[in-house]
Amino acid sequence: MSNETPEWNPNDLSLEPLDQNARNTGPYDEDFDYAEAFASLDLDEVKADIEDVLTTSQDWWPADYGHYGPLIIRMAWHSAGTYRTGDGRGGAAGGTQRFDPLNSWPDNANLDKARRLLWPVKQKYGRNLSWADLLVLSGNVAMESMGFETFGFGGGREDDFEPDAGVDWGPEEEMMADKRHDEEGNLIGDLAADHMGLIYVNPEGPGGEPDPLESAKYIRQSFDRMAMNDEETVALCAGGHTFGKVHGAASDDHLGAEPGKAPIEQQGLGWESDYGEGKGADTITSGIEGPWTQSPTSWDLDYVNNLLEYEWEVHEGPGGAWQWRPKDGELEGSAEHAHDPDGSATPMMLTTDVALKRDPDYREVLERFQENPMEFGQAFAKAWYKLIHRDMGPQERLVGPEVPDEPMIWQDPIPEVDHELVGDEEVAELKAMLLESDLTVTQLAKTAWAAASTYRDSDKRGGVNGARIRLKPHRDWEVNEPEELDVTLETLSAIREEFNASREDDVRVSLADLIVIGGNAAVEQAAEDAGYDVEVPFEPGRTDASQEQTDVESFQALRPDADGFRNYYTGVDPMNRSPEELLVDKADLLDLSPAEMTALVGGLRTLDVTYGDSGRGVFTDEPGTLSNDFFETVLDMRYEWEAVDDENLHFAVVDRETGEEVYEASRVDLVFGSNHRLRALAEVYAAEDGEEQLVEDFVDTWHKVMTLDRFDLK
Repeated sequence: MSNETPEWNPNDLSLEPLDQNARNTGPYDEDFDYAEAFASLDLDEVKADIEDVLTTSQDWWPADYGHYGPLIIRMAWHSAGTYRTGDGRGGAAGGTQRFDPLNSWPDNANLDKARRLLWPVKQKYGRNLSWADLLVLSGNVAMESMGFETFGFGGGREDDFEPDAGVDWGPEEEMMADKRHDEEGNLIGDLAADHMGLIYVNPEGPGGEPDPLESAKYIRQSFDRMAMNDEETVALCAGGHTFGKVHGAASDDHLGAEPGKAPIEQQGLGWESDYGEGKGADTITSGIEGPWTQSPTSWDLDYVNNLLEYEWEVHEGPGGAWQWRPKDGELEGSAEHAHDPDGSATPMMLTTDVALKRDPDYREVLERFQENPMEFGQAFAKAWYKLIHRDMGPQERLVGPEVPDEPMIWQDPIPEVDHELVGDEEVAELKAMLLESDLTVTQLAKTAWAAASTYRDSDKRGGVNGARIRLKPHRDWEVNEPEELDVTLETLSAIREEFNASREDDVRVSLADLIVIGGNAAVEQAAEDAGYDVEVPFEPGRTDASQEQTDVESFQALRPDADGFRNYYTGVDPMNRSPEELLVDKADLLDLSPAEMTALVGGLRTLDVTYGDSGRGVFTDEPGTLSNDFFETVLDMRYEWEAVDDENLHFAVVDRETGEEVYEASRVDLVFGSNHRLRALAEVYAAEDGEEQLVEDFVDTWHKVMTLDRFDLK
């Protein structure tokens, strides 16, 4: 796990990601609406201020070619490029490049200078312009200032004020190490970057070896895990490398410590160099030296033409790294020098560039781009737009005058509401119809949870809105018990049709809204059976997406291999996390606090919202009743727990006096008694006066999960 536990308590379960969800770590109060603040900006003025910075060279860190555009593009790319589809974490949201470990990754060397260059803009606009937005907006401005037409921009990224504790960046203990591939070279778990400390792959080649074809395999794997197909991958690499140069004037032995380890007097700047002037023409970053094109601050086709039209040979550059040059001295001195107006340079390529030429599928895209420059520009514009917006979720979250009119398929579009919404009277009627149907409290709650719990706060994907639970791939996931789900969905659809057909007005209910109404009705009935009168809040307005609006392959990333809330675990986790660690991971993606996670697990167990028919964790004689029986049993010293498998995944709950097996349990169930913090929470709910508190907390948290994807309510 990324969150190490103290040596004196190595088995402790880290709840740090959930603690982050429970507190406000920033200086702004809860009433501050960043989206509204960003919308108040004159975006043209902001962009003009950014461009002024980009074209005004500073003595303390002089601009290549008199233009910081290429440096800023790299900064923006690396800010967004940490996104990975597996868990939706990483990306530009939060502006987390400002914090360690990203701030000190070798792949982000000297990007600390890029952010300092932009400080005057950030200082001018203050809270109205987040670092998270500024880092990627400046990338757009940089491209536009060098002649490229971008596809659009949407603001709304709020700043984080500490690193995201929920992100596991990998198992390695040293930068540039690799313990993340299996024997076949496949990345394990949700990881997408090739080595610790890299955004994508090693530019010199896998393991630092200049093998283009092997490099192509790694490129394809990493970019696929970062939501990019072959065309998008080539467009991004070719488009991004049209600008600027890499820096390897000498060996990185001349560099000092990264920002996280730099002396205090350097004020957060790292990689101080003792080579020459340590900047300008003497800059050391990647260890590779030279520009890709003849005119590194202009949008043109030179990168594609150079790569395809010349033969490239590998050699060791001045920084001691493997890089490629044209054979037979071709293109010698054909490029501008970055700092000497009377000097010249020779274009170079990285192993990862040559890989695009050697791989037949990538080369086919390159040749098509060469023949159709307009297509190349459009492909790069859309791929870049996707790169910097992929973790923002639905288009409705984007703010500003440059947001494109039509959403992209990767933004998981849903239809707009085209009918009158149900009110309190209609909701009460629908609840009665649902509870009078053949569906049980458990079935209604299971379906609502299955739909809503796909939400990931990391990239704002999933959730019940769109009713994608009825579509591929969601409907076929094992965790959703497809056969039982089909029965429930068939009944829900029939009730929806009956209700909508009976209306003489324009009031209609979507299946998405009905799924939530059904779950709410189940919770209310379960609470009533326990002696509590509760009403779960409900806000109508969800609509139903079509299969055509659903990218099946993309949505497969949301399929859970574990859901501790349903006591579901496939038994295999590539990162070797325990079921209880995976529960915390799931709770973090649902933006839950430790108390919210605890209340949900206990309530869902008594509602029998568990996978399959094992009854595992359902510590009650009255399943379907919202009680505190789960916590009472976990803490009851009349019972002892005996492992029933060699992996210590499943346990029998045994009566100490009679030796009788009373219930079945999992590690997820036991952790609420074994972990000191979770036991403290369980004790609150297990107390004689704790059941009412549990019901209230469960209702509040249930409603939170049901509305996580309702960005129109936030």
